[in-house]
Amino acid sequence: MRKLILAAGLVSTLSACGGGGGLFNRERPDEFAVSRQAPLVIPPDFALVPPAPGTPAAASVDSSKAAMDAMFGGPAARSASESATLNAAGRGSAAAGIRSSAGDPGTEVVDKGATTRDIIAAPEGDGQDARAATPQ
Repeated sequence: MRKLILAAGLVSTLSACGGGGGLFNRERPDEFAVSRQAPLVIPPDFALVPPAPGTPAAASVDSSKAAMDAMFGGPAARSASESATLNAAGRGSAAAGIRSSAGDPGTEVVDKGATTRDIIAAPEGDGQDARAATPQ
């Protein structure tokens, strides 16, 4: 009797799953039919004009210099306070290639100790993970 009740319950449970063609054969909404996609159109640019006679060709322009000028605006005049600060720092006595020789192995370096090295090598962040301990 127990087996009969169990079998009837199993059959009725499994019969509720049928009727739709199975799990993989069901109706789904078409995700591309939600909205109509507009066609790709390149709008006309009325600001473009043909090059004037006698102007340099686009290939003759140095692209790296043009990019630097676009990013930084080219050389700008220094203010009076900036010029005074640079002169006080010894702008005239600085060697021309000093930035190239800064990482040279022959450069004299002062050892500031392990604490300074640990501070410089600390991970970036808000300070929650960065810890420094001074040896006793």
